[in-house]
Amino acid sequence: MQQVTLSDNSPTIIAPRGAGMAELALAIGGLAIGTGEFASMSILPLVAQDLGTTLPDMGHMISAYALGVVVGAPLITIFMARMPRRMMLMCLMLMYAVGNILGALAPTPGLLIVARFVAGIPHGAYFGVAALVAAALVTPDKRAQAVGRVMLGLTVANIVGVPLATWLGQVMGWRSAFAIVGGLAFLTVAMVFVFLPFIAAGNASIRGELGVFRRLQVWLTLLMVAIGFGGMFAMYTYVTPTLQQITHASPLEISVLLGLIGVGMTVGSLVGGWLADRNQTAAIFGVLVWEALVLAAFAYTSANLWLTGLNLFLIGTGIAVVPAVQTRLMDVAGDAQTVAAALNHSAFNIANALGAWAGGMTIAAGYGLQSTALVGAILPLGGIAVLAIALAVERNSGTRAAVPAA
Repeated sequence: MQQVTLSDNSPTIIAPRGAGMAELALAIGGLAIGTGEFASMSILPLVAQDLGTTLPDMGHMISAYALGVVVGAPLITIFMARMPRRMMLMCLMLMYAVGNILGALAPTPGLLIVARFVAGIPHGAYFGVAALVAAALVTPDKRAQAVGRVMLGLTVANIVGVPLATWLGQVMGWRSAFAIVGGLAFLTVAMVFVFLPFIAAGNASIRGELGVFRRLQVWLTLLMVAIGFGGMFAMYTYVTPTLQQITHASPLEISVLLGLIGVGMTVGSLVGGWLADRNQTAAIFGVLVWEALVLAAFAYTSANLWLTGLNLFLIGTGIAVVPAVQTRLMDVAGDAQTVAAALNHSAFNIANALGAWAGGMTIAAGYGLQSTALVGAILPLGGIAVLAIALAVERNSGTRAAVPAA
C-alpha cells in the first residue's frame, strides 16, 4: 500500500479503493458525530423528564459536549501530532463510541453530563484531520469541494440520523439514540481502516503545531466562526419546543421538519465547497448575510407549518460557510495545519454554547421562544464585523500566513 504524507502536493488518488470511498468512510464519521451532537438537542425534553430534572438544568449536557470539543480539539491534535493520520482517526472514533455508550448507560444527570463531555473531546480533532486528509486526496483547486463532501456526513445526519434518533428516543427511550451513535462510530473505525491509506504525519511536531497560537489571522478566523455561526444554535437549541408550542407540530411533523434542516445543510455543503473554490472571502461574507436574513424571518414564519419547513431548509443552507472557513484556516495556519483545522470545530462549538446561552437568556427574560431566532440573526452580523477586521489586517500586512498574534 502506498504511503504518503499530508505535505505531498501530488494530485494522484492515493486511497487503496479510490478517493470516493475514502471520503465516504470519513463522511460516516461525520454522520455519527452529527447525529450525536444534534440529536442530543432534539431529545433534551425526553432526557430531562426521564431523569427527573428540568429542561434548563439538563441543557448542561449540551454545554458539556461543546466544552469537550473546545478543550479536546487542540489538546489531541497537539499531543497526537506525530501519529499517522489513519490511526489517529481510528483512535478518535473509538473514543467517540465509548463516550456515547457511556451516555446510553448513564444512570444520573451528572454522569450523563460527564459522558457528553467525553464524547465531545474527539469531535473537533476528527473533523480537522478528516478535512486535511480529504484535501490531500484531490488537486488544490478542488480541496474545498472535497472538504464539503466529507462534511456531507454531518449534514445527512440532520436528514436521517437526527430524525431517526428523535423518533427512537420517543418510542424506545432516549438511551437508544446514544447507543445507535456509538454503533455508527464503531462502523467508522472499520471503514477508515479499510478505505484510507497509510498517511504519515510528515513534518508535524508538537512545537510546530503550537505555532498556530501565534498567528493573528487564525485567531480572527476562529472568532468570526464563534460569533457568526452562533445564530443558528440560538435557534436550533430550542427548535423542538418551538415546533411543539409555536408551530403546534405533531411528533411525526417535527421529525420531518428537522430533516428539512438536514436537506438544507446538504445543499449548503455542496454549494459552499463550490463557492469557496472560486472566491473564499465572498463565500464567507455572503453566507453570513444570508444566515442573518433567514434567521430573522423564522421569528415570523414559525407559527405556520409550511413556512416553517421552508425557513428551516433555508437556515440549514448556512452550513455552506464551513468549507470556506476550513480552507481559510489551512491558508493562514502555516505549518500548524492540523491544530488549525481542529480548532475550527472548537470555534463552532463555542458558537454552539454562545448561541444556546443567548437564546436561553431571551427566553428567561420573557420574550418567548420566537425571540431565539431574532437574537440569532444578530450574531452573524458580528461575524461579518470580525471578517472585515481580518481582511483589513490582511491588506495592511500583505500576507495571510505571516501575521503573528504577539
